[in-house]
Amino acid sequence: MELVCFCSITFPDFSGNSKLLTLLSFSTEGNSKIDKYGDPNSIPICNFILHIPFDLSLQLFVSITQILQPTKYSVHNKATMSTTPSEHTARNRLATLTAHLIPSSSAASPAAILHPLHLSAPAGTLPPANLDGTLTVVDERTGKKYQIQISPEGIVKATDFKKISTGKNDKGLKLYDPGYLNTAPVRSMISYIDGDEGILRYRGYPIEELAEKSTFMEVSYLIMYGNLPSASQLAEWEFAISQHSAVPQGVLDIIQSMPHDAHPMGMLVNSLSALSVFHPDANPALKGLDVYNSKQVRDKQIARIIGKITTIAAAINLRMAGRPPVLPSNKLSYTENFLYMLDSLGNRSYKPNPRLTRALDIIFILHAEHEMNCSTSTVRHLASSGVDVYTAIAGAVGALYGPLHGGANEAVLKMLSEIGTVENIPGFIEGVKDRKRKLSGFGHRVYKNYDPRAKVLRKLTEEVFAIVGRDPLIEVAVALEKVALSDEYFIKRKLYPNVDFYSGLIYRAIGFPPEFFTVLFAIPRMAGYLAHWRESLDDPDTKIMRPQQVYVGEWLRHYTPIRERIVSSDTDKLGQLAISNASKRRLAGSGL
Repeated sequence: MELVCFCSITFPDFSGNSKLLTLLSFSTEGNSKIDKYGDPNSIPICNFILHIPFDLSLQLFVSITQILQPTKYSVHNKATMSTTPSEHTARNRLATLTAHLIPSSSAASPAAILHPLHLSAPAGTLPPANLDGTLTVVDERTGKKYQIQISPEGIVKATDFKKISTGKNDKGLKLYDPGYLNTAPVRSMISYIDGDEGILRYRGYPIEELAEKSTFMEVSYLIMYGNLPSASQLAEWEFAISQHSAVPQGVLDIIQSMPHDAHPMGMLVNSLSALSVFHPDANPALKGLDVYNSKQVRDKQIARIIGKITTIAAAINLRMAGRPPVLPSNKLSYTENFLYMLDSLGNRSYKPNPRLTRALDIIFILHAEHEMNCSTSTVRHLASSGVDVYTAIAGAVGALYGPLHGGANEAVLKMLSEIGTVENIPGFIEGVKDRKRKLSGFGHRVYKNYDPRAKVLRKLTEEVFAIVGRDPLIEVAVALEKVALSDEYFIKRKLYPNVDFYSGLIYRAIGFPPEFFTVLFAIPRMAGYLAHWRESLDDPDTKIMRPQQVYVGEWLRHYTPIRERIVSSDTDKLGQLAISNASKRRLAGSGL
């Protein structure tokens, strides 16, 4: 006898309505007398109907799709089953669900799409031993001796120096550190950098390994939650982000209202800031400071921002081209979906080149997180006031907009274009040494060695050029790097290629305009921003950031009536503002 099992699940969709999903129909081996195999209109011998709430539906879907893969089942009674249409319908339905929850780019090894990069991560030094102890400070002004505690990590508390004072009018020592060159305002578990050794690790994993073997979705989960995800966790993560990829129409209207030639980073800052208005449910100013104590609320904002950032970025790119936005697809991987929105022109069957998708995915991995840089510290600074996460992220993107932070790869491309040919490099190098020219893409605030991300990108450029054609500027870049790394002037100053040196060439080869490069930086960096935001919420040492200053202005003055004031010629004052011709025309009219 043959057993026929018809398994269905009733689940609520996002509108709150219940829907019946046929997940699987299958049979055991044996002689069958049933003509309508797997037909929902027939009465199966064994029928399982499960009614589950929404919060359990995703977890159950993931579990079933992992266990009941369509390829694991075979029809034993081929004489009666091979041509049954409903069987194929059931199998296709399950395959579609599986593909949606576990995209092929995640299930397959990413290394199989491009040639192996064959990168090895430097071993670096061993973790430092226990460095705790005391620092003895002798104040020669007073002769007093102070003991400052050193933590096991080798740090001292800046506030401990306040007790070093000469008397009651002395408020104690302050630590003057412009640019925070040696100040650590946070303890973090997210990323580790050893600039002298050229090491970058996300949660302990070398960046070279992650670029070679992982995907951006895996890496963003790792950065956010501390460990690489299991198959079910990855499916949940991808599903949540996919479900939050749609952008409110009001935000799209803001983008469409911008001039088509507006800088895309300006559009991005405005779009992210506007999201806070459309999601008041997550605003501490409206819902109370404890709103982010809920893990569910936090995770929802994380999924929202990572899900929507590619849709917003694509809409901005399309606005620059004078085209309307394209809705995201829930059947594609994260990076694939971004390229789909850029290039599909509304054709729902369009699929981006998988090798270019993988190349962009690697670039996203490399840019996902980089410790306490300018924009990441901006996130923590703003979040410390209790502001909503969208405003904090928008502020960070505003910091990234600065040419000293996020716009360096655009400067590299401009520099290479100005050099033009390999023959012009010696003259350019001499100009750099004479401080007449600027060498972009070399040197880093942290790295005093070869930036590990630049090594990955150098190999990746050849992979991309093999697909889209070789950019002649790569010859200039390679030759410039070779000259700089062999010149004592640059060796002495520890000027090595950084992440920006090759990324601009790849972006240009893929077809992005230079002004869009920083947006491509911002997309993956959302993972790092949000991980730091999340970490700061759980940090018991988090306080509203309020740096000290060293006051060097006038000590005390008294108010002088305006008629008695004497203004010196060298006094700082408002400069001459140019008046437009339109204003001159208006002022020349009568009645004013």
